[in-house]
Amino acid sequence: MENTRKRTSEQTGRIDYAVILPVFILCIIGLTSLYVALSQDPAKPNVVRGVGLQTLWYILGIGAIAIIMHIKVKLLWKLTPLIYGGGLLVMALLLQFYDRSIAEVTGSKNWFSIGNFTLQPAELMKIAYILMLALVVTKHNGQHRTRTLRTDGQLIAKMLAVTLPVLILILLQKDFGTMLVFLAIFSGVFLMSGISWKIIVPVFVFMFILGSILIFLVLSETGRQVLYHIGFKPYQFARIDSWLDPFHDLQGSSRQVASSIAAISSGGMFGKGFNVSDVYVAVRESDMIFSVIGENFGFIGSTLVIVLYFMLIYQMIRVCFDTNNEFYTYISTGIIMMILFHVFENIGANIGLLPLTGIPLPFISQGGSALLSNLIGIGLILSMRYQSTNLYSHLEE
Repeated sequence: MENTRKRTSEQTGRIDYAVILPVFILCIIGLTSLYVALSQDPAKPNVVRGVGLQTLWYILGIGAIAIIMHIKVKLLWKLTPLIYGGGLLVMALLLQFYDRSIAEVTGSKNWFSIGNFTLQPAELMKIAYILMLALVVTKHNGQHRTRTLRTDGQLIAKMLAVTLPVLILILLQKDFGTMLVFLAIFSGVFLMSGISWKIIVPVFVFMFILGSILIFLVLSETGRQVLYHIGFKPYQFARIDSWLDPFHDLQGSSRQVASSIAAISSGGMFGKGFNVSDVYVAVRESDMIFSVIGENFGFIGSTLVIVLYFMLIYQMIRVCFDTNNEFYTYISTGIIMMILFHVFENIGANIGLLPLTGIPLPFISQGGSALLSNLIGIGLILSMRYQSTNLYSHLEE
């Protein structure tokens, strides 16, 4: 009996409540914000069903966290190639079996639909990609303890080999926003992988130049014609125009962003109060849910949400530096970049600082696929403290 109590106490002590607390609060904020968004939208009368379905996804996510925390790192290492390969297969099948009705509205072939159940495989593919990227980098670093420009070049080639198939499938699905998330994950792991600054600096200079050229093309009529020919769509340019001038087409493409800015600004310092909404914002329950927080709870409530995200990111970084397992370090880096990019892009789009790309706000926006992906990521972070493994023990077997 005494041994059982001691073992239970040790297991409880390995649970990182500093990570769990901000996630829990964000989930509560998510449910209350979703209730407001749905109850204030006459086109979505079934509020109970919407909130109930989101609650079910929270429960599934919590179950996934409990399972993932108990998966040994050796097993996770062995399963990673299978998870990644299975993810690519599902993404490839999506090109043929995507939901036609959703594609007509969004322009993206990124949803499966079975009856009333919908799933966005790219969200779960983010976790598979993070695992595979972490495995590739860890295995390479274990085989090449002495770093040279040649071995760094080999590592970059390996990272690109697992990244390009994903990006190609995302491009074929016409999901530009999700592609940016994968690029953010790649960038974070790339910087943390130990690659020489002699490679990193030229790469980022090249990316800066490429980005400057892209901006120039977007801002000029001739450049836009070039981008049209290489696959850019009118709705993507409409989103860019809405970013450059959120009030240029209030009855058309910029209406959503302009309405979000108006709703957030109308909340003032302390907000209008719970479930009070005077500004209609389309699709408020998902991409634009931060406008609910801004309108109902004002600058104070919005700042609290941002502080909670920074607390979570800080705690995840702490776990990343505390772990003595390189595989876990790269996994946590990928998850941090995924969540951080989601937060900056979503909130930035809601207040007009960044283009709208359809990226949800982690733990708050409606959407089971994204929510489950983020909670699985948190489960992997929590497992780093829960599981105790030596640095290269899984490589030496």
